[in-house]
Amino acid sequence: MIRFNRAISPIKVLSFDLDDTLYNNHPIIKAAVQAQIDYLNALPDWQAQGKQYWQQCREQAVKQNPALVDNVTQWRKDTLQLGLAKLGYQGEQLKLHTTAAYQAFADARSQITVSNDVLELLSQLSKHYRLIAITNGNVEIERFNLNGVFELVLQAGMHGKAKPHPTMFEQACSHLSVVPEQILHIGDSLDTDVHGAHNAGCQSLWLSDQPTQYAYRGLPDVEITNIHALKYFLR
Repeated sequence: MIRFNRAISPIKVLSFDLDDTLYNNHPIIKAAVQAQIDYLNALPDWQAQGKQYWQQCREQAVKQNPALVDNVTQWRKDTLQLGLAKLGYQGEQLKLHTTAAYQAFADARSQITVSNDVLELLSQLSKHYRLIAITNGNVEIERFNLNGVFELVLQAGMHGKAKPHPTMFEQACSHLSVVPEQILHIGDSLDTDVHGAHNAGCQSLWLSDQPTQYAYRGLPDVEITNIHALKYFLR
């Protein structure tokens, strides 16, 4: 299904969110979090703090540095360091376990395989449009089979504030020498993807295939329920 809520202006660039747009990220994140938990629970005293300890440290870290909300990678690293330091780790031991716990997460986080039919769809679209990715997530795209698909990959924290802030969209326009209206941003979230595209003056396409509640009440320019509905843009 494809539904147009507004007329679409001529497009030069298709911008993709990654997690839960081009692949199902839920089992991947679950496995990555568990890998980190397994590492930490093998350390003396961590497991004894209880299941709320991680969240407590996470909230404390962002209170100390509110800018972390735009960089989930650094937020996780700072939370690990804070939590371990509170347990008495310091110096090289603190650095070792902070790095290793994050690496356990990151290794599992990258165990992604995008389906061949989605890769073929992207290949076909690339013959008509420039393809980029704009993500709030911390996935390392060079570690799985989306590597090399996009002309440009922008990630929150490294390349600007998280969506729905317009920073990364503005960077994309500058890098590609296009105006915002020439970018159609495709994503699964009304709050970050559609809202972010609208904040930047880009066009928006919402993949509405998940039962999620959103705060943003703006209307996407286009709505689809299956990623393969993008074949419309091959006409």
